[in-house]
Amino acid sequence: MLRIGLVGVGGISGAHIPAWEEMADAELVALCDIRPERMEKYPDKRHYTDFDEMLENEELDILDICLPTYLHADFAVKAMEKGINVITEKPISLKNEDVERVYSTAEKNNVKFMVAQVLRFWPEYELLKEIYDSKRYGKLLSGTMTRLGGYPKWSWDGWMMDEKRSGLVPFDLHIHDLDFMVYAFGMPKVAHQYRSKLPKQDFVSITYDFGEFSINSEASWYATCYPFTAEFRFQFEDAVVSNENGKMMIYLKDDVKIDLSQQAEGDTGSINLPKSDAYANEIIYFADCVKNNKPVEKVKPEELDCVLKILNSL
Repeated sequence: MLRIGLVGVGGISGAHIPAWEEMADAELVALCDIRPERMEKYPDKRHYTDFDEMLENEELDILDICLPTYLHADFAVKAMEKGINVITEKPISLKNEDVERVYSTAEKNNVKFMVAQVLRFWPEYELLKEIYDSKRYGKLLSGTMTRLGGYPKWSWDGWMMDEKRSGLVPFDLHIHDLDFMVYAFGMPKVAHQYRSKLPKQDFVSITYDFGEFSINSEASWYATCYPFTAEFRFQFEDAVVSNENGKMMIYLKDDVKIDLSQQAEGDTGSINLPKSDAYANEIIYFADCVKNNKPVEKVKPEELDCVLKILNSL
């Protein structure tokens, strides 16, 4: 039975905690947050307001870091130096040099480390990568990815609107789509970029050049109550594959449409998308790597380094 500790009981922990709770071979034993009230709804866990105290008192197999961005690398290193495997929310850091620092610490202490880049475990995006890899619909010609929403005025201590702590839209939102591009298609060149940044809003529009095709990506924190939207549309030689308006669709020639978002009851075929939780998928994957001593191959340090270099150039 894997013993799990989690630090940072903020918004994203609401996706991580249920995933740990549903695993039969893992037990979430301890939580840590400087705000005691955030842990009150989990009375069956041991609560800590001091991270060092949690590390000292608990014998953990895995630490799950759900803290603000600027704390990820330091907390990961501290845990791994005590022989604890670490999974952290994205990004690994705002600084490129932390990629080598974190991974070298993991290697030195013979523990496993992974950044929870959730799109790599999201069914719609996994299918897109499979379509690209298999050339099922021919070569990829172009792509569009969007991740839009209002500015996060709800964040603790306003940290998300502080560029030195969050990196703003590039590191908080755009990183999802860029990380997936690097994972699925390789390392791109920035062909064109535009950014509109004001005190309470941030918007980026970037075109990436992959040689035989380009992908345009937009991400925003608008200064309005604009609803959160995450979509993509990719043009292949023989089809358009889209995840828009809540539907995963494939548009073929001769007016043929395949709706992958409507899974028939009892259908376990390979076409329709499975009902799954990507946050649980990434946690299950990492726990399996720890339990069975497998290499963490789904997220590679050279890919993380590429993403950070691009984001720091915007």
